Amino acid sequence: MKRTIIWIGALIVGAILGMFGISWLNQLMTFIATAYTRLFQLLAVPTIVLAIITTLASFGSKGYGKIFGRTLTYTLLTTIAAAAVGAILYVLIAPGSLPEEAIAHGGEALEAPQMSYADHIINVIPDNITKPFLEGNVLSLLLLAFAIGIGLSKLPDSENKSVVVKGFLGFQELLHLLIRGLIWTLPLGIVAFSAQLSAQVSAGVVGDSIGKYILVILGGNFLQFFVVLPIFLLARGNNPIHVMGKMMPAILMALFTKSSAATLPVTMETAENRLGIRKNVSRFVLPICTTINMNGCAAFILVTSLFVMQNGGIPITIGTILLWILISVISAVGNAGVPMGCYFLTLSLMSGIGAPIAVLGIILPIYTIIDMIETAENVWSDSCVATMVNHDTE
Repeated sequence: MKRTIIWIGALIVGAILGMFGISWLNQLMTFIATAYTRLFQLLAVPTIVLAIITTLASFGSKGYGKIFGRTLTYTLLTTIAAAAVGAILYVLIAPGSLPEEAIAHGGEALEAPQMSYADHIINVIPDNITKPFLEGNVLSLLLLAFAIGIGLSKLPDSENKSVVVKGFLGFQELLHLLIRGLIWTLPLGIVAFSAQLSAQVSAGVVGDSIGKYILVILGGNFLQFFVVLPIFLLARGNNPIHVMGKMMPAILMALFTKSSAATLPVTMETAENRLGIRKNVSRFVLPICTTINMNGCAAFILVTSLFVMQNGGIPITIGTILLWILISVISAVGNAGVPMGCYFLTLSLMSGIGAPIAVLGIILPIYTIIDMIETAENVWSDSCVATMVNHDTE
């Protein structure tokens, strides 16, 4: 509770500093915010790998089939629910089309990335053991971590195996010490993140003519965050208010880093030490959820794709909406938990069907706000899935 109060205080101080509009102060806050984001991204990669390797090596792969199955089930259910909520709001609010002049202006600086799904799958399969670490390729790292962890669990007990496992556990203890130290200094980072956002808002970044589109996106995130996910928790016998209160440090961290992968060290530390989730569940479920559990991303892909297609003259029928719910869920599951990952994935999808991607250029100035809220929702969803899996496997 004390930490949460300090973080909220830092949030208020940063918001006030950002409103002053002082150039050198804004530059300093941007520098500090960038430094904190890079530090958490630095720790996120080894956190993911060591968590899975040590969990599988220490506890063995036996019994994790049930945990993985529950994780995948809850991930798909919550992601489908997020996309469905977005679709319902899109139909009810019915955003209008943009003027042609605005679309033409929005496309001036956009270039769609050219990558097929086959290329995406191939890129997941590492051809060099150091490359996934250097590139921060989370899916490749998960593949390596699973292979190493399961391999160690299958090795017969011996001195060599014990040395290797203890080495990984030692590195993990050191990593957790570094994470705790970084979290201790985090109020400074929150001041910087908040000041950075406040300066953007004061400069008119969020002022735009696509209010109904924004309303659909933010309304969908609000309903998923405060209604749908709590219903999932209640259905499995968990108190959503208790879970949210305990996980608030991780949710706030996600809000400012805009990266569920960078937030993972805080999410795991908070889940284990504040919420009381068992380590073998936390260190297995949360790294997986960080990669595949993207509620906010699914809603963004669906709503934005419908909005872009509508502006391209493509009729938005019930069949189209149902098809794109499926596409958005599959795409979100395969998306990496990094800043702007959903934006560029949507850009690629729209380019692939010939839709007017210039619309995404108009959305870009406000995407910072959307990305913050979506990432917080993703981490909240990760926390809910881990809580439900922990409850189901007690």
